[in-house]
Amino acid sequence: MFYVSDPICTPPQEFKSALQQTVYETFAAKGIPFSRVDTDPGITMEDCQHIDAKIGIHIVKTIFLCNRQQTEFYLYVTSDDKPFVTRDFCAAMGGIPRVSFASADKLWELTGVEVGATTILSAILPQAANIHLVMDANIAQAPEFACTDGTPTCFVKIKTQDLLQNYLNGKEIKLIP
Repeated sequence: MFYVSDPICTPPQEFKSALQQTVYETFAAKGIPFSRVDTDPGITMEDCQHIDAKIGIHIVKTIFLCNRQQTEFYLYVTSDDKPFVTRDFCAAMGGIPRVSFASADKLWELTGVEVGATTILSAILPQAANIHLVMDANIAQAPEFACTDGTPTCFVKIKTQDLLQNYLNGKEIKLIP
C-alpha cells in the first residue's frame, strides 16, 4: 500500500535537502499558508493518484528541459495528464530550437533536486536565476497549485496566486496554451 499522510500545515521536523528547508523558510517569511502530505516516493502516475486524493488537487508535472548546447534551461509546469510534445512546446515558446530533457546532473546543479522531485519552487535558488520558467496557462488560472517541495516524499499545496505573485515575485513566467 502506498503511504500518504493526512494533510499537515507545518514544515517537516527534519529537512531532507537545502531546497526543502529554503522552501518552508520562504513560505514563513512571505506569510504563505500551505498544506502538505508526506508520502512514500511519488514516482509513478499511480503514486500521484494516491497523493492527489489526499491533498485534494492534481499534482502538477514539472519537466526540466534544455537546448542541444545545454546553455538554455526550462522548467515547464503542466498538468499530469497532458503529454509533452517537443514540437508543440517549441512552437508555443516562439519557435525556439528543439529542446530535450536535461541531464540529472544539470537538474541537481541548477535546481537542487533529484529526478522525481523537479519543482518550480526551486526557481528561488540563486543558481536557478537563468532558468526560463514556463507554465501551462490553465495551471496558472487554477485556484490552487500542488507540487513536490523538492523531495519525492513530500508534496505541498498552496494558492496559485501565492505562488505566482508572492513566492515567485519578480520572476518572469511564460504562460503557454
